[in-house]
Amino acid sequence: MVPPSVSHSFFGWQNLAICWSYKILYTVGVADSKPVEFRGSSLEDLRAFPLTGRRQAGHQLDQVQNGREPDDWKPMNTVSRGAKEIRIRDEAGAFRVLYAAKFADAIYVLHCFQKKTEKTSKADVELAAKRYRELLKELGQ
Repeated sequence: MVPPSVSHSFFGWQNLAICWSYKILYTVGVADSKPVEFRGSSLEDLRAFPLTGRRQAGHQLDQVQNGREPDDWKPMNTVSRGAKEIRIRDEAGAFRVLYAAKFADAIYVLHCFQKKTEKTSKADVELAAKRYRELLKELGQ
């Protein structure tokens, strides 16, 4: 059975099974981490990344969940104050995960995409900003 606190986990059932097998380690290791909530189609978009890109994204989001910064990131003030962009590179290209971690209850992944040009496209920024505004309305902020 999957504990409710990890029902939105992206990091895979194999890892979950390992953590679940060691309930004490699981409780100590994951209890303080924030859940990750994917907004809109961001989870499906992330699943479309190549395997190495998905693994890198999962590792970086895990770092954020546990209160650390991703290895390669930049602020995305064009989306909102507090939004950040995780930068991922692999042999298939450049990929981005836009998220907001400033809320106490969760880390919200706003948008995931493959970057095609040097500058992030206006459409990608606007989609993430729209999802952020919708999130604020849902949270009553």
